[in-house]
Amino acid sequence: MTMQRAWRLRSRPDGEISDSDLELVENPLPDLQDGEILVEVSYISMDPTNRIWMSDEEQYMPPVAIGDIMRAGVAGTVKESRNSNFEVGALVAGLGGYASHIVADGSVFGPLPDVPGLSLPKLFGSLGGTALTAYFGLLKIGDPKPGETVVVSAAAGAVGSIVGQIAKLKGCRVVGIAGGPDKCSYVVDELGFDACVDYKNGSVREQLDAYCPDGIDINFENVGGDIMQAVMERMNTFSRMALCGMISEYDALDQITGPKAWPRILMSRIKVQGFIVSDYMDEFGAAMEELIPWALEGKIKTREDVRQGLDNALDVVRDLYKGGNQGKLLLKV
Repeated sequence: MTMQRAWRLRSRPDGEISDSDLELVENPLPDLQDGEILVEVSYISMDPTNRIWMSDEEQYMPPVAIGDIMRAGVAGTVKESRNSNFEVGALVAGLGGYASHIVADGSVFGPLPDVPGLSLPKLFGSLGGTALTAYFGLLKIGDPKPGETVVVSAAAGAVGSIVGQIAKLKGCRVVGIAGGPDKCSYVVDELGFDACVDYKNGSVREQLDAYCPDGIDINFENVGGDIMQAVMERMNTFSRMALCGMISEYDALDQITGPKAWPRILMSRIKVQGFIVSDYMDEFGAAMEELIPWALEGKIKTREDVRQGLDNALDVVRDLYKGGNQGKLLLKV
């Protein structure tokens, strides 16, 4: 009999996630039913949306129910199978949770390709849902054109770093926003952005004025709050904003009042569109056919921040909302 260790939601966080909001529990797993698979989890993807799933706010998926395993994207190996589509030993990824093992009916998991030259953390972490989010948000909503100015918040993060690199491949001028000189240096010197606003040092507005003298054509928004406001104030007529996330406000979802820049949206005819990567699920395969060669050719560089141990899940996910990660944050179980 397989024992499962899993973090279960015990209460909905009020502000920052507290130690009492989730509990690590060990239970025996039942025998598989027809159509089910047992996945031994290797990596858990720590994402900003995890905090949204813990809340009871209206959202794009049902919130995690009190008592249920905390939801997350995972990658692992099929250990048992009663589903003809999955062989024992197959490497898979899908929607699981903060757990050592997941039992699923197979509909929420799919095979991970074996790509020589790409490690599992890179393939699952940076080039999975993360890269797809960057790809579709920028190309489908931002619709970049050569010579345009693209601003990316959380530019040193998993999604933002890839957005900027794709924008450069499309011939754009790219300005990142990140916190601290180390992250800004990484964004410019290693990833090839044209400039980076350091929101922890100096005025964001003054830096945006200096780095975006011709205004902003595309805003890839990951942060929300005052930073989003400052960028929107500088967006050009018929500019576009892909609203991917607002991580600075996830601990106080019920207090968001909306940007003060709504008049600018009207006067400058700015297109603002929120999106979830699953909106483009039918196009995932075609996108990966472009993303994987870019990665293998070094046209897209990624950095994976791999933390160790299921026991440390709460500390790891909390670090995400403090900007403590360097690149794509993963937990190795």
